[in-house]
Amino acid sequence: MSKTIRIGTRDSQLALWQAKTVQKQLEKLGHKTELVPVKSTGDLVLNKPLYELGITGVFTKTLDIAMLNGDIDIAVHSMKDVPTVLPKGIVQAAVLKRGNIKDTLVFKNNEEFLSQKEGIIATGSLRRRAQWLNRYPTHTVVGLRGNVNLRLQKLEDSNWNGAIFAAAGLGRLNIKPELSINLDWMIPAPAQGAVMVVAIEEDEETRAICAEINHEETEICTKIERDFLNLLEGGCTAPIGALAFIKDNEVNFKGILLSPDGTKKIEVTRTEKLGKHKNIASFCSNYIIERGGKRLIDALKIETSKTNIYSTKSFTETQQQLFNDNLVIESHDAIKISLNRIQPAVFKAPIKNVVITSKNAVESIVTNHPANALKFENIYCVGRRTKKLIEQKIGPVTHSEKNAKSLAKYLLNNIDGNEITYFCSDLRLDDLPNILEAEQIKVNTIEAYQTKYDSKKVSNSLDGVMFYSPSTVESFIKQNTPNGIAFCIGETTAKEAKKHFSDVRVAKIPTVESVIELVNEHYI
Repeated sequence: MSKTIRIGTRDSQLALWQAKTVQKQLEKLGHKTELVPVKSTGDLVLNKPLYELGITGVFTKTLDIAMLNGDIDIAVHSMKDVPTVLPKGIVQAAVLKRGNIKDTLVFKNNEEFLSQKEGIIATGSLRRRAQWLNRYPTHTVVGLRGNVNLRLQKLEDSNWNGAIFAAAGLGRLNIKPELSINLDWMIPAPAQGAVMVVAIEEDEETRAICAEINHEETEICTKIERDFLNLLEGGCTAPIGALAFIKDNEVNFKGILLSPDGTKKIEVTRTEKLGKHKNIASFCSNYIIERGGKRLIDALKIETSKTNIYSTKSFTETQQQLFNDNLVIESHDAIKISLNRIQPAVFKAPIKNVVITSKNAVESIVTNHPANALKFENIYCVGRRTKKLIEQKIGPVTHSEKNAKSLAKYLLNNIDGNEITYFCSDLRLDDLPNILEAEQIKVNTIEAYQTKYDSKKVSNSLDGVMFYSPSTVESFIKQNTPNGIAFCIGETTAKEAKKHFSDVRVAKIPTVESVIELVNEHYI
């Protein structure tokens, strides 16, 4: 062949190993090749498990486009990542001899947790998650994404007991963790351990070359597994395992379908003579479907079509009704407020400049002292709702801003005098006092209320989390791993959220309804 075969591949270490393996085999046969690395959506989005991305072929889509555009001649994939139905015009050109098909548990200290009630295991695979929970129902499974080395580092830096990897991936990168065991009981993903080469259907010359490196036994077995997956209407969003192997001229098959939480499991096994194995996939998929598999798949489709949003503040019935119908909303107050007793001496003398940044501080002030007896000359506040409550319960507001930093900047230029009394929480950002004190304005801080963390642990499959103060962010993070988009009531809250979330959105105005509007606009 005179032309150079351009081999498209993802640019991860493991993907490059696969592509270089194909390259070596082709060059050994006398063909000229060139590697063309392309970054994929799956590599770019690391804050969600694959099954939450809502895309089939997340690791193959970019290469498909490059090939159809004529930028590459063939693409090399980990076969388990390839959709069972290829895009129009693209065909399977070769499958390399299969590597290790097993899943491997890498653990941190020892294996004792396997016999204990509590345990934390990390994986981004719904199939692995479901099988682990089926075997260890009291354990906790957390999400894990990234390349192999990044996942190993995350395990090292965490409080997890272990993480699950594909044995083939570890082996191909020559990574041999000392503390690891193969999970012989776990049924692998369809085509796990196999490498697929795809080409343009019309490019007969390139397809003929690729056929020279095809491994027939692997091709037979992976076809059965992928047909089984396809007939169950599963993809990377379904917890399906499948394994076919040839021994003594017989094709042996084992398949499994589970509910995502592992509480339901349907298994099937089948053995046929090689050459008479054509119907294994259809027989086994029908077996699964007839024994409740259809209900499991249908329930999973409904569940994955929903968008899950969690709010760190409980909603009123009216607020709840503002959300789009396609959103599943769960809410819980992430913080609890306890009003402090403020010493009467604080209110005895007139106070020239008062700063109030929340409605809770207003409630504390009027609980501690009759509103009609308050001697506040100038009242400065943050937020429309706080301003409205102050004017209802205390008196006129001299000036308000949308956040504490903006208010501090306003006071620097407009304050009457050089001293303020700041009614606030025991937990707060110090932007306002820091800015004022740096300009020699004295800040008398009065802790009007206490903020106590009261967040609960929620599902890792969240698409978004709604936050209303830095404290709600801090409370949520104490119990949960940051997942999805952070929708924030204002810039101060967003500043805290950005420490944990890669995607942070801020409402147009600092109200609960505006945060709801922000969520609705994103999930139209």
